[in-house]
Amino acid sequence: MESVKKRAQAPQGDVGAIKYLMVMAAVFWAGAFIAGKFSVAEFPPFSLTFFRFAIASAIIFTMLVKKEADWSIKREDWGVFLALGVVGMIGYHIFFFIALKYTSPVNAALIAATNPIITTILSVTFLKEKIKPVNIMAIGISFFGVVLIVTNGSFSVLMDMKFNMGDLLMIIAVACWASYAIISKKVLVKYSPLKVTSYAFLVCAVLLVPFVILENPASYMPLTTSRGWISVVYMAIFPSVVGYLIQQMAIKKIGASRSALYVNLVPVFSMVLAFLILHEAISPVKVIAACFIITGVYVNMKFR
Repeated sequence: MESVKKRAQAPQGDVGAIKYLMVMAAVFWAGAFIAGKFSVAEFPPFSLTFFRFAIASAIIFTMLVKKEADWSIKREDWGVFLALGVVGMIGYHIFFFIALKYTSPVNAALIAATNPIITTILSVTFLKEKIKPVNIMAIGISFFGVVLIVTNGSFSVLMDMKFNMGDLLMIIAVACWASYAIISKKVLVKYSPLKVTSYAFLVCAVLLVPFVILENPASYMPLTTSRGWISVVYMAIFPSVVGYLIQQMAIKKIGASRSALYVNLVPVFSMVLAFLILHEAISPVKVIAACFIITGVYVNMKFR
């Protein structure tokens, strides 16, 4: 018990470095949206999620075995890791993919931007995290920037929004993502971020096998291209292994609520990557919106 306490209280790297690593994670997650444009056209949702996390599991478990002498987890903690895999991995991705079939990208993006708000509420309620008024203000500034970026400054878009089943599914997806951060905090006092991420990925990959079989791989595998597989491998390595690992380190060091705000940087980096890779135009309103988002994240970084 004493060793657990010492590990929980030991420094896990410089806090400032963790914050900048979260910015890098946001870049990788933004890249997943670009890669997703290519891979979602070639793989059904369960199979796409499976291949992403099966590859990620192989990579991260190799890292775990090499880095830690004891890479097992205690039997009493399997329920928590099962919840991490089901809620944070399968739940978020599947509800997100299905939601996009019924709702617009604008609705989905706006609902996704509520992640820091939901995470903060859950953190205060279940983890008893202390939130300063300045951090709440930072969330508000960043959220306003996201609204600007997805509406392109046309607030009539908000007036014309119609909510449907897809929006409800997207809310569930965001709740899954936020819950993943909260559940992670519970086990990070006993295990390293590397071990927590590794087992969450493994649970996700194993539980998805029956659904992949139902999607009949023989029907689409012969039609997949190298571009589709490269996209899957990118999502497995950078947004998954690197991105999720950084997120767990951040949750352990700066808390779930403050870590969640960095998610709002994803639309900014997605905009930049879409401009560089897909040659999509960037309007002046989106530049202003990016400034709001970056300001909100900076305030959150500065006043911890």
